[in-house]
Amino acid sequence: MTATETPTDTRTPLLQVRGLAVEYEAGGGLPWRRHKARAIQDVSFDVFPGETLGLVGESGSGKSTTGRAILRLAETAAGSIVFDGTDVTAMGRTTPLSYRRDVQAIFQDPNSSLNPRHVVARSLDDALHRHGVTDAAERRIRSIEAFEQVGLSKDHMNRFPSELSGGQQQRVAIARALVLNPRLVVCDEAVSALDLSTQGQIINLLADLQERTGVSYLFIAHDLGIVRHLSDRIAVMQKGHLVEIGEAEDVFRHPQHPYTRKLLAASPASHPEGREERRANRQRFRMDQRIAAS
Repeated sequence: MTATETPTDTRTPLLQVRGLAVEYEAGGGLPWRRHKARAIQDVSFDVFPGETLGLVGESGSGKSTTGRAILRLAETAAGSIVFDGTDVTAMGRTTPLSYRRDVQAIFQDPNSSLNPRHVVARSLDDALHRHGVTDAAERRIRSIEAFEQVGLSKDHMNRFPSELSGGQQQRVAIARALVLNPRLVVCDEAVSALDLSTQGQIINLLADLQERTGVSYLFIAHDLGIVRHLSDRIAVMQKGHLVEIGEAEDVFRHPQHPYTRKLLAASPASHPEGREERRANRQRFRMDQRIAAS
């Protein structure tokens, strides 16, 4: 379905985003040149329990800004973000601790979010303590369990970030996000900084953790191949607007919007079926260009 169609899914969404807009101040340092510029406008979608919604688009399309707004790291100018029936945008600048616990994030560069002066176990311990786990022994047990979930041993817990590979650092970031038993994780370019083999390992890990825990993902990325592999549905953003949303295979095989066809035509394909789809999308994109020029 396209972004303008009415959803027909009868399930109750975990997250409902309606008419979301985020604006930033632009125009430089001179007061008379300053103005508000909207990074995203009228963005609406749902994320259901246990599903992965892939959010794709070129750099500057507004997909990361959308994720930051959901994480309450960017102030909303309009619209609503309803999580499990509660409109968090109606709370102004105050965000309940329960929402911080239920909605976690995994960012592109794990090293930048880990304190180089502390062993990596400290980041999980601090998160648990912040969210009310006051017993040190319980925090230790839960941290060990989280490390084991992501394929790391107790030995890794006492290492500094500089002593870990990029893939291991990202596993620590995933463990920190999951140690609080969240219901939604916003993955913002979570694998784009990793090499291909490590990307595959992390993607498989995320899929396995979702199967075991039932967590939902909003997976923000520009790599369409990765998004296709992990996502149940895909939403496409262009210049701050949501232009298409639908089942993952439907979007790949039968894209409805010219911009989606452009993205698919430009994406690499590693298997014959994918190359055929890319060739078909290139033909559709050329036809879109001819129609626009006529």
